[in-house]
Formats: sequence, structure tokens, C-alpha cells
Amino acid sequence: MSLPPGFLDELRSRTPLSQVVGRKVTWDMRKSNQGKGDFWAPCPFHQEKSASFHVDDRKGFYYCFGCHAKGDALSFVRETENVGFMEAVEILAREAGMPMPARDPKAQEKADRNTELARVMEAAVQFYRLQLSTGQGTEARAYLDGRKLTDGARQRFEIGFAPAGWQTLWDHLRGKGVAEDLILGAGLAKASTKGKQPYDTFRNRIMFPIRDARGRAIAFGGRAMDPNDNAKYLNSPETPLFDKGRSLYNHGPAREGAGKGKTLVVAEGYMDVIALSEAGFTATVAPLGTAITEDQLRLLWRISPEPVIALDGDSAGLRAAMRVIDVALPMLEAGNGLRFCLLPEGLDPDDLIKTQGAAAMQALLEGAIPMVNLLWRRETEGKVFDSPERRAALDKSLRATIKKIADPSIRSHYGEVVADLRRDLFGQGRAREGGGGFGGGFGGGFGGRGGGRDFVPNPAYRGGGGRGRFAQLPVAPTEGTKGSLLVSGGDMAEERLREAVILAVLITHPVLIPEFEHQIEDLDLTGPGHALLRGALLRHADLGDVEKLKEEIARDAGDALETLFSLGHVTTAPPVLKTEDTDLARMCLAEELAKLDARRGVRKEIEHAVEDLGGLADEGVTWRLGQAAEAMARAGRSDLNDSGDLGEDRTALSQQLQALIDSQVWVKKRH
Repeated sequence: MSLPPGFLDELRSRTPLSQVVGRKVTWDMRKSNQGKGDFWAPCPFHQEKSASFHVDDRKGFYYCFGCHAKGDALSFVRETENVGFMEAVEILAREAGMPMPARDPKAQEKADRNTELARVMEAAVQFYRLQLSTGQGTEARAYLDGRKLTDGARQRFEIGFAPAGWQTLWDHLRGKGVAEDLILGAGLAKASTKGKQPYDTFRNRIMFPIRDARGRAIAFGGRAMDPNDNAKYLNSPETPLFDKGRSLYNHGPAREGAGKGKTLVVAEGYMDVIALSEAGFTATVAPLGTAITEDQLRLLWRISPEPVIALDGDSAGLRAAMRVIDVALPMLEAGNGLRFCLLPEGLDPDDLIKTQGAAAMQALLEGAIPMVNLLWRRETEGKVFDSPERRAALDKSLRATIKKIADPSIRSHYGEVVADLRRDLFGQGRAREGGGGFGGGFGGGFGGRGGGRDFVPNPAYRGGGGRGRFAQLPVAPTEGTKGSLLVSGGDMAEERLREAVILAVLITHPVLIPEFEHQIEDLDLTGPGHALLRGALLRHADLGDVEKLKEEIARDAGDALETLFSLGHVTTAPPVLKTEDTDLARMCLAEELAKLDARRGVRKEIEHAVEDLGGLADEGVTWRLGQAAEAMARAGRSDLNDSGDLGEDRTALSQQLQALIDSQVWVKKRH
């Protein structure tokens, strides 16, 4: 839905940012100056003890000097409550006592129905909790006693019991006047195929309420009391409230625990979560009966940058870990990763804590291994590599797996680790006659350090064993390259030009801001005044009118706006000239953002490769240089505005990189 002009400004003015943030942090009053609206606290978005999170109440913005999180009251609610933009607006509007503008009738109808479903779910939670304390719940209570689950834990996790009758809950809710379609819509009952009354979804089961990040009851998990039941654990069906692939058990409390510095632990089931939480590991969640999905990984990374996956050490636990790896690899980004804690075989977290104590669990979590190590274990454990063919098969499999990583920097680092592990596996330095040497480096295609057993260094290098240093570069930089924009800072200059065009197009086409908001927020702006312009642009995006928007931006950003629109390449950009052509502006923004991202990725890869050249010369380095050269050449060919100046720089650099490759610095000679 669209909001009327000025609504968000009034909402922000009525809701002090310190009040919104203060619910999630403890202010450092020694560092804060309340009278001036200046507040400091440990950051709620990452684990820290010092107060590096700053709130400026007068400007309505926060910034963390540790993790660089930034935004206003709306973005804070969105991040901490894991809600969308409009939900965050609704939360703040309720607090400020402001009525929301009229919604689209269909959207309002959907929201109203979801509210009704949530009320029905809450009534079911209370019913099941009551049933646990009755005579029908005797066996369930005995089971919980056997699991050493205290009354306090049962209350905290709202554990209940679904009686064995076919329509116990149905009759209870209908007796309270709850409509049949709401009971069915909440997934609490199923329609009969025999023309009879609907029957309860959960019967003779211990019940675990599942709540979303906002605390609403959205589903249940039920543990069967009958050992002959077809399903030991049963989750609610998919409903308008519940998508099991996008939900986590214990989401809200775990997020709060992680904000207080606890390690985010991902366990396998409800009882594991409860046992870990009761032992002090309060930042613990579990997927809901399925393998971890992409959406659940994104939720986990919003809570903590490096969750620990805690799995049983048996074959089933290992298979689950491997499935997580395959899901996570394409999604890896700098700072977001996974570690794995494999428990002793035959023990789950509950068993371990009961038999060995919380300290044993803490030690396992602290010793959790990075994902790359578990990946290596999957590819090599139980296999014999006593022939060139088997080793080549391993190389092929590893290359295919690491190729799934989209981020070039992470892919490169994975290659380096795998190359080191490979050398350890096959040994290094033994002569061929000493037992079947394996020639050639592994680095090609992984960005790793090569160096097989019969690696013979090129004479242009000092040292031996395939790990020597450069005596001199095979090809010296040309005069054209020395004076190029890439060497003198021109590459950065072009990126700043692209930043300027992106900002100018958004200012002249504010209707596109919501569509590109997340990309703009995440953009690393380096141009003078560009970050200031972005902040003002996002603050006043709801104005809609171009001239009013420019006035507000000029008020916030000062001369930066005038400087932006004085640049020739900005004023002549077609989307800036044709303010009525939204489609042209959209295409321009998408293209410029994609090119900026691609160029920066290529530049980082080249920088990493050149760093490696300072210490190690091998197939891995040269392969990376080759890939970077090809990417740079492709960028040059695809650039629509290539007028010759920047293209010459790309050509010169590509030629230099290719010369390094053609010199065959890794020559492998036969004995």
C-alpha cells in the first residue's frame, strides 16, 4: 500500500529513536548524553561488550562503529523484529497512537483474517497447556519427568498435551463460538472425507507451540505418545500463518540471546532446543522437521553471522550436515558463514548435558569446525587415492563443489584451504622413486597454492619446492599501463561516476526507490558526498515529488546535491533528461548497479591474486589471474559507454596479466 505524504515524517517525529532502540539495548550512561539526545550502547546486531552503537535522537539515526549497521526507527524494527516495511510501520504507528491509512480492501481482509487465525492459535495453546495438568495428561507428564524437564521449563516453553479424542479441541473451540473455517484455516482440524465432522489434527501428543519472531503462535509440533504411531513428530500443516521452510522454533528468544552475546546454535529438534536453553545456551533454534532451507539460512544470518550447526555424530547427523553444506555454498558472503559441532555418536545435546554437563557442550561448541573442513571430510573420508585416476576424480569433484560459491573472494579462500588439505593428504616433497609421486599443483581452478611432488620451479624464481618467490616479473608494466587510469586511480574514478549516475537517476525518478532500496542501502559508496546523498534520499523517499525531494536532500546534504547535478555525465544521462521515462530509468539503474558490482568483484579478485604473487607463484595464482583478465576483458566489451579511455586501461591490464600467464612460471618438467 502507498502512504500519504508526510505520514512517515510524522511517525518518526512522534516516536523517539532512543525509545524504540531502548527496548533492545542497555544504554551506557557514562558515555551517553541524554539531554542532547546522544545515546551509546553495545550493538544489538553483533556480539560485543563495548558501547560502539550510537543513537542520535535529534537526527533520528543510529550507527554502529563496529559492524556498520545504520538506519532509522523503521529499519531498526525491521531488522530486530524480522518484519517487512509495512509491518514495521504498523508497529511504530501503534506505539505512537497514529491510525494507519486505509489499506487496499483485499490486503486489509487478509490481515484481518490472519489476526483472527492467530487468536484461534492462542486459544489452542492455552487449551493444550491446561490438558497437560489433567488426568488425561498423566502419561505425558511422566514422559516429561523422565526427560528431567522441570515445571519451569514446561511453563517457559508452554508445553501442552492433545488428548486422544478425535474432536476434543474442535468441540472446545466451537463451544467458545470459534467459526469452523477459522479452526480449519489454522490447521488445528482436518475435514472428514466421509461426510462426518472435522477431526483434530493432533491427538495423544505432547504439544510444542511454535511462535514467529514477533511472538505470535503460528503452529504446533506434536510428539506422539503412542510408540506405534506412524509419525513420531508431527507439525501443523501449511497455513496463512505458517510456512515451515521459513520458520524457526524458538526464533524470538534465540534472537534475544544472540543479541546478548550468546552463540547461535542450530539443533535438530524441540527437546534439543529446550535442553540447550535450560542449560544456558539461550540462543538456540531448530528447523521444523525438514532439512535447513535457504530461507531459514537467511533468518539465521540475520540473527548471527556465524551460527553453529549442532548435529548428532551418527550417519544421519552427518547426512544432515552435508545437506546444509549444499544449500549454504551458493549463498556464502563475506562475514556470513557456518560452523559445525558434531556430537559424540549416540548422544544428542540433551543426553550430553545430562551425562557430562553444560561445560562439555560448551567445549564442543567452541571446537566447532568451519564448513570447509566438513566439506573436505565428505569428499575424502573412507576413500583411497592410490592412483592418478582417483586423485583426478577427487580434484574434479572438489572443483565442481567449490564452483558453486558465487562470491569470488570466498571461492578463492576455499580453494587455498582445500589446496593445503590436499597437500597434507598426498604428502609433499617425496621423490617419485620413493613411492609413486603425484605430479602437478592442485591450485588450478581453486585459487589455491599449488606445489605437487615433482614441481620444478621456473629459473625466474628463487627458492625451490614450488614455493619460491619472484626474482623479477616476467613482463614489466608498459608505459601506457603505468599512466593509465587503473594505476592512477581511474578505476575508482569510473566507479564513482557510476555511483553519481545511480544517485541522480533515483533522485529524478523517486518512484523507483522502493524497488532498489536494499541494493542502494548495501552499496559501498566512495564518491565525495555520495553517502550523505544516499542517507537523505532514503529518509525522504516517501515524498514522491521530485522538486520537494530535491529541496529536502539539499537541506540535509548541502552542496553535495548541487555538485552531483553539475557533473556533465550526470546531466547528459538519458534517464535524467527523460524524467517521464520510468522504464528507461529502471533499466539504467539495474545495469549500472550490476556493472558496479561486477567491476568491484573483478578488482578484488585481481588484488588478491597480485598479493599472492608477492609470496607464492603457482598454477592457482596464474589461474586466478587468467580468470580476472578474462573478466576484465568481458567488462570492457560489455560497457555501453566505452569511449576508448577506460577501454585502453582494461586492455593494458589484461595484456599484462596474460603475459604473466604466458610466461609459464609454474613449468613442470619431466625427470
